[in-house]
Amino acid sequence: MISLILLGLGGGLIGFLLSVLGAGGSILLLPLLVSGAALPTKEAVPLSLIVVMILALANLGPYLRRGQFAPRPALLLGLPALAGSWIGGSWVKAGLIPEAVQLSVFAAAAVLASWLLQRQAPQGRRAGGEALLLLLQGLLVGLLTGIAGVGGGFAIVPALVLLAGLPMALASGTSLLLIAVNALVALAALGHWPQASLPLLIPLLSGGAAGAVAGQWLAPHLSDRHLRRGFSLLLIASAVLTGAEAWKRQAPAVSVSPRADLIRPGT
Repeated sequence: MISLILLGLGGGLIGFLLSVLGAGGSILLLPLLVSGAALPTKEAVPLSLIVVMILALANLGPYLRRGQFAPRPALLLGLPALAGSWIGGSWVKAGLIPEAVQLSVFAAAAVLASWLLQRQAPQGRRAGGEALLLLLQGLLVGLLTGIAGVGGGFAIVPALVLLAGLPMALASGTSLLLIAVNALVALAALGHWPQASLPLLIPLLSGGAAGAVAGQWLAPHLSDRHLRRGFSLLLIASAVLTGAEAWKRQAPAVSVSPRADLIRPGT
C-alpha cells in the first residue's frame, strides 16, 4: 500500500515536471522504480519509457496551443536521436550494457546536464557549427534513451537552451515531442514488454495526470531563471539517488571477486 502511494506521489511530481519543464520525468522515475519499487533495471527501463511517453504526449497540447515549439531544432536533434535510441536499446537487449553501467551512465549524464544548464545561455546564437552540435547532441540523447530508459528531456532541454539559444518555455515544448518519439523507438529496440510490472502504471499515470493539470496552470507564470535553477537542482538530486543505487548493485560483485583468487587449478 505504501509503495502504491509513493508511486502515485512520484507520478504526480513527474507529470508536474513534464508539464512545467518539458523534461524531468525519467530523471525521477527511473530512481523511483529501481530504489522505491525495487524493480530490476530490466523491468524498470521499459516501464519508465512507457510512462514518460504517455505523460509527454499528454502535456504537449498546451505548448502547441501557445506556439511554443521550434521545428528546425527539433529535426536537428530528433532525427539522430532516433538512431541513437535504436542503437542504445539494441545494446541493452544484446546484454552488452551491465545493469550497474546503465545506472552509472544515467547519473553521470544528469550531473553533466546540470552543470551545462547553469552556464549562461547564448543570445541569438547563429554560429555555423550550431547544426553539427545539435546533430551530435541528438545522437548522444538517443543513446542515453536506449541505454538508461530515459526520455532524454534532461539532455534535450539544455541542448536547445545552450546550442539553439531557445528560451526555456520554447525548449520545453519542443522537448516533449522528442521525448515521446525517442521513448517509443527505444521501447521497440529493447523488445521487452514489462508484463509483470504493468499494474504499476495505474498509480503512476493517475498521479501524473493530476500533476500535469497543476503544472499546466503554473507553467506560463514561471520565469526562465527559476525554471533553469529548479531543473538543475532536480538533476543533481536524481544523479545522487541513481549513483547510490548503481554502487549498491555493483557492491556484491566487487565483494565476491577477491574469492576467485583463492581458487587454484587442481584444488
